[in-house]
Amino acid sequence: MIELDRSQPEFVRPIWQYLDSAVSSARIQQGRAKLAEHRDTARRMEERYGVPAEIIVAIWGIESNYGGNFGDFSTLEALATLAFDGRRSDFARGELMAALRIIEVGDIAPERMVGSWAGAMGHTQFIPSSFEAYAVDGDGDGRRDIWGSIPDVMASTANYLARAGWQQGESWGVEVRLPDDFDYAQTELSTRRDSREWAAQGVRGAAGGSLPEFTQASVIAPAGADGPAFLVGPNFRAILRYNNATSYALAVGSLANEIAGRDGIRASWPRDEQPLTRSQVREMQQALNARGFDVGTPDGIMGPNTRRGLRSYQRSIGVTPDGFATASLLQRLKR
Repeated sequence: MIELDRSQPEFVRPIWQYLDSAVSSARIQQGRAKLAEHRDTARRMEERYGVPAEIIVAIWGIESNYGGNFGDFSTLEALATLAFDGRRSDFARGELMAALRIIEVGDIAPERMVGSWAGAMGHTQFIPSSFEAYAVDGDGDGRRDIWGSIPDVMASTANYLARAGWQQGESWGVEVRLPDDFDYAQTELSTRRDSREWAAQGVRGAAGGSLPEFTQASVIAPAGADGPAFLVGPNFRAILRYNNATSYALAVGSLANEIAGRDGIRASWPRDEQPLTRSQVREMQQALNARGFDVGTPDGIMGPNTRRGLRSYQRSIGVTPDGFATASLLQRLKR
């Protein structure tokens, strides 16, 4: 566990590879089967919490492959080990105390409290503090059992999203087409506008028709101008509260769409582009700083400051300033 905690992956997985596995044909088919099997429970939780059944099932699928792989590490042993000698010992100690409280109140026996090496537990991978805050007894047996009770799993997941700000009756987002002259500096989650303002800029639904009516909508283009773009609203940000990665939230939304029989992602990803390793991102940051495009201290992470600096550089050399870092751009920067 210590080795796992200390390991920092050098190679960053392209978003399209992640989505290929997270939203695979097998996972879509199994998700539809699981929704059919547990339809009454899922619909009951949808009515209670306002979160669509397909979203609940999609999170279940991505977190543990519908319970097929939620880990067999003892949560107590994992957190105790990380608390003793881990990068986040204070965090692990707090989670260990939460895990002990969960056992004390009788929700789960110690030997059944299992999950990932990092302390995430059960079908939908709650860490102990999240369990304490959001887990729900969905089947009325007096315990919150996200290891063995599907009603508890679904109720807890829906409650988490509802408490994270899920807006009942709204979608998570929609794939869009951007006009040729679109300013990609706007493709940050921190940029929020009414859907009508985006429409006035020429943003259109990829399948045609009007955009969803969001008052706080963002446009994102995770692979730049040559990949798909999406208009996302408050419910996308609620999913990010569950796991703060754009790729994860897109996977949940896309899998939910497929489970419900809606369209998948239409546009192609730039699969020929080679994403940068962390070392290469650091090189790019150093090169941008050296050329006067200030991105702050090089850390190997493509954050908003790095994307801003990269867009400025792209603009200076006459290419679409979309802030998408590629190996070819790095080579050009290093000349």
